[in-house]
Amino acid sequence: MVYIGESENVFKRLADHDRKKDFWNEVIIFTSKDENLTKAHVKYLESRLTSIAIEADRYTVENGNTPPESSFPRADKADMEEFIHNLKIALGTLGHRLLEQINSSDIIDEDFALNSLNQKLLYFNVNGISSKGKQSDEGFILIKDSEVSKETSTSIPGKVKQLRLKLIEEEILIEREDKYIFPKDIVLSSSSYAAALVAGTSRSGPQSWKNIENKSLKQLEEQIIKSS
Repeated sequence: MVYIGESENVFKRLADHDRKKDFWNEVIIFTSKDENLTKAHVKYLESRLTSIAIEADRYTVENGNTPPESSFPRADKADMEEFIHNLKIALGTLGHRLLEQINSSDIIDEDFALNSLNQKLLYFNVNGISSKGKQSDEGFILIKDSEVSKETSTSIPGKVKQLRLKLIEEEILIEREDKYIFPKDIVLSSSSYAAALVAGTSRSGPQSWKNIENKSLKQLEEQIIKSS
């Protein structure tokens, strides 16, 4: 979860949030280096950052509503958009990608160069369940409409079982007849986590995920190592 706000007295605002909001344990503050941001600039940034975070849909945005954008000249807007661009880079470096959409749409042709494994579409089919995914710099992306087994076995890793329950509770996993469905892309820490989540049992991701030519992720990785 994330809350996006602005204040002229940051310490007072944080003290207030500490009393009223119990979900957070980290704060990131951005300001201008030369104090040239007016109240209108800051309100514009607050509105844009809130709407971008909601659209990215990585975090639950705790803001009650999206503040209206300030109206000012195009040049000022361009300056603020550059500020937002730099802010995205800084946040990403800190490990918080709340302003970046999970991008599975850049998957390209299956015959793409071998060393572009991050772009290759991978499949996992088990017991009538079909899922698609891809490697990324963040981890392993389970792609929208991927299916998840309703059944679980005792071998499912404890962390995966907890994650599964959380995803169902938060309606990120949606029940559909005899299976669950992901209505949007989701990033997991590894291909094995993704495979275990899909199958409902302990699975090796490198062995389970395969490309259209039925080559496993492990084989593809070994090919890349040999060719490098």
